Amino acid sequence: QVQLVESGGGFVQAGESLGLSCEASGRHFTSYAVGWFRLAPGKEREFVAAISGGGLNTAYADSMRGRFTISRDNAKNTVYLQMNSLTPEDTAVYYCAAGYSLSQTTMRLDTKYNYWGQGTQVTVSS
Repeated sequence: QVQLVESGGGFVQAGESLGLSCEASGRHFTSYAVGWFRLAPGKEREFVAAISGGGLNTAYADSMRGRFTISRDNAKNTVYLQMNSLTPEDTAVYYCAAGYSLSQTTMRLDTKYNYWGQGTQVTVSS
């Protein structure tokens, strides 16, 4: 069992940066890939980025590559998402999720994740 709590959301202006954190509790955290997904009003849930359990492999959605960076500190059971050059299109609720032993391909798929956080709102104004 893994519990996830996101933090760091907020309100920023276009072009600014924001960092999100996802703190996990439970055992064997390094066995879990962690992904970030987002849900905007009127849209389907969208993959943002993911990182493997050991932190060696990462994956990004094309529109986030180069702007967002995912990282993890397993000593702190925490995964981070640094978001730069934000635009109003990045406005959404951001969720982190944990999936057991996912590959670099499957960690893009929300259906492969077992545990989800409650989400944190990110609002970017123009």
